[in-house]
Amino acid sequence: MKAIVQDTYGPADVLKLRDIDRPPIGDDEVLVRVRAAGVDPGVWHLMTGEPYLIRAMGFGLRRPKVAVRGRDLAGVVEAVGARVTRFSPGDEVYGTCEGGSFAEYATASPDRLVLKPANISFEQAAATPISGMTALQGVRDCAGVKPGQQVMVIGAAGGVGTFAVQIAKALGATVTGVCSTSKADLVRSLGADDVIDYTRNEIDCNGARYDVVIDTAGNRPISVLRRALTPRGTLVVVGGEAGGGRLLAGFDRQMLRAPLVSLFVGQRLRNLMAKENAADFEEMRRLIESGAVTPVIDRSYALADAADAIRHVAKGHATGKIVVTV
Repeated sequence: MKAIVQDTYGPADVLKLRDIDRPPIGDDEVLVRVRAAGVDPGVWHLMTGEPYLIRAMGFGLRRPKVAVRGRDLAGVVEAVGARVTRFSPGDEVYGTCEGGSFAEYATASPDRLVLKPANISFEQAAATPISGMTALQGVRDCAGVKPGQQVMVIGAAGGVGTFAVQIAKALGATVTGVCSTSKADLVRSLGADDVIDYTRNEIDCNGARYDVVIDTAGNRPISVLRRALTPRGTLVVVGGEAGGGRLLAGFDRQMLRAPLVSLFVGQRLRNLMAKENAADFEEMRRLIESGAVTPVIDRSYALADAADAIRHVAKGHATGKIVVTV
């Protein structure tokens, strides 16, 4: 089969389209014929091995432990292992895999797959697993958003942000999205009641205070984020891409500074490390099929152009998600 592989950490130039063996399927695995694969900043981190914390977390100290890039996928079940009962060949599914999804075939645990929402394309489904689940866990679990609350989503036009706006609205919140000028109309179309253009104003420009701030952009100081909160409000920091150097990058803001400050103030400052599970993939399927959530696709790339897809994501200006079609 054809796949995008790398032998060493580095920029997108290390990625190569090669013919490799189709992955073997274990008794507890599902073989999926990949139709599309999602691209997000996590793919870039695993490609470059930066911040170095990524390597220490078990992804390979000197070179990637998994050679094939990509984790989000959507496709058709080709075969199932002897002990798999939830899926059958021909089922259309979406979810995540550990062995790489930028390939014609991928193996996945049935605990990380669910049936694809019937009302969206494979490309939209591939855009959903990690970003949609992250938004769901951030809005519903970490923030505990309730009807009538005032919620701000920073990075509202991004991969996680587009889902977070829609999920917060589905939970009954009044939502303010923070994005650039060119993306304001999109964010409003997703249900945002108000939009702040960060190229012209800071997030606390209108004097409003929010019950919840979901920060997916990863570059504002904690002090600035706190100013936008009510005295008992909740901040959820989703990832981080700025500061901290090559060792931690923005993860120090997420994992160290926010929890530390939270010990001394009345506001709740939470960091989110999303956990993949079929139950949340199922919930995303329900939200999508009900019409409450629609995945937003910036653009699609062919498998052979996966390196360009990652370069585009690394620029940090994608609207919604980038996908690779197979």
